[in-house]
Amino acid sequence: MSIEYAGERHVVPSVPGFSIGRAGDLVIDDNPHLHRRFLMIRAEQGMWWIHNVGSHLTATVCDRERTLQAALAPGGRMPVLADILDVIFTAGRTVYDLTLLTHSREVGALDETVVGDGELTAGHVSLNHAQRLLLLVLAEDALRGTAAGGSGDIPSSAAAAKRLGWTVPAFTRRLDHLCLKLERAGARGLRAGGGRVSTHRRLRLVEYAITTRLISRADLAILDALPRSGQDARNG
Repeated sequence: MSIEYAGERHVVPSVPGFSIGRAGDLVIDDNPHLHRRFLMIRAEQGMWWIHNVGSHLTATVCDRERTLQAALAPGGRMPVLADILDVIFTAGRTVYDLTLLTHSREVGALDETVVGDGELTAGHVSLNHAQRLLLLVLAEDALRGTAAGGSGDIPSSAAAAKRLGWTVPAFTRRLDHLCLKLERAGARGLRAGGGRVSTHRRLRLVEYAITTRLISRADLAILDALPRSGQDARNG
């Protein structure tokens, strides 16, 4: 087992385990919103497992074929059931992205009896041009940071709207429509209890879009083609 983060690969020993966090075996960042130890990778009963040992952050885990997406909540654990798994999480206003790589597993197919407390979702969503622009402007720093530093900040709605040349109400309306569309496809965390809009939905939206590969770094060319003052996308 190894972990790729910020362009570097770290070997994970089978014992006693490997911690990831602000002060773990793999030091992600000195971000005060990040747990000192957030994730733990261990070999147990002939399998690799990922544990969320934090108290309030959730990690999103996804394979490259988009057949598995799991929300790993605090206290949860799940087996590593693919050779390559992307792990994405947010702390404060920063998105982090790392990759688990393994070449030997006891289990070759997903079995819900061993998923633990990882909440599974999967789905496919098609985007129109305005929706893709909206996701790209929110995830721009995260996508560029994935290649350079492994993290990125999420702009405010006002800053994102200005970048695109939209009014804030138009941006918010399109954001509402996109969140509803993704909720129907299985995205979680876009609404708080009682159906209220989540205050963290832009962060969760970026997590979902990157994890499920609705957008990628290659798509930034679409955003780069816009004038810096932005331009309206009329088909939203």
